[in-house]
Amino acid sequence: MPYDEHEVEQLLQALQNEPYHWRMMVTLALTTGLRRGELLGLEWKHIDWKNGLISVEQTLIIALKGEIIVKEPKTKNSKRKVALPPSVLEELRDYYAYRVKERDNLKDAWKGCKDQDGNERHFVFSHPDGTPFHHESPYLWFRQFIKKNGLRYIRFHDLRHTSATLLINQGVHAKIISERLGHGNITTTMNIYGHALRSADQAAAEKFEKLFSSKRKA
Repeated sequence: MPYDEHEVEQLLQALQNEPYHWRMMVTLALTTGLRRGELLGLEWKHIDWKNGLISVEQTLIIALKGEIIVKEPKTKNSKRKVALPPSVLEELRDYYAYRVKERDNLKDAWKGCKDQDGNERHFVFSHPDGTPFHHESPYLWFRQFIKKNGLRYIRFHDLRHTSATLLINQGVHAKIISERLGHGNITTTMNIYGHALRSADQAAAEKFEKLFSSKRKA
């Protein structure tokens, strides 16, 4: 079950004591709903600083010693642009400046990573030397993190579900949520988040109830 708003606040508070890259990754997972592989496959060239958008172009499937597999997302709808809140874009700018400085300080110790055509990859989330994280790293770190901070157990993937349910509770249309998540169609969204959507619908009915019952009393 995804986190509610109060649990998200607790999570964000606990994150302040964590390494910069994990802090930023969880913030993006919550505010964009990107999948773990999409976050790991994200490169700096995919950030549109001017318009505050992230282009989801690829996903990191596996990163083992000497083997890195980056592929296109699983469906054509998974290739998408996701708008960022202005404060998160600003945070991302600061994080970018931090990573550039980190690389400059490493000098020759920077290893980086190249694609099949020999072009340098610049992952948003990677080890300080530019090599990509193992694909299980976010999951393993997150499990330890929530245990250490006494938070209710959810999977790293549930940050994506949390992102969607927060938007549903804010009254955002299911079609917009579907596009942000990169679902094949809106039916997928309705099937996964049916319960949350019904709860939001019930809350909407209750708002009408307050409005019309107060009118009758008047």
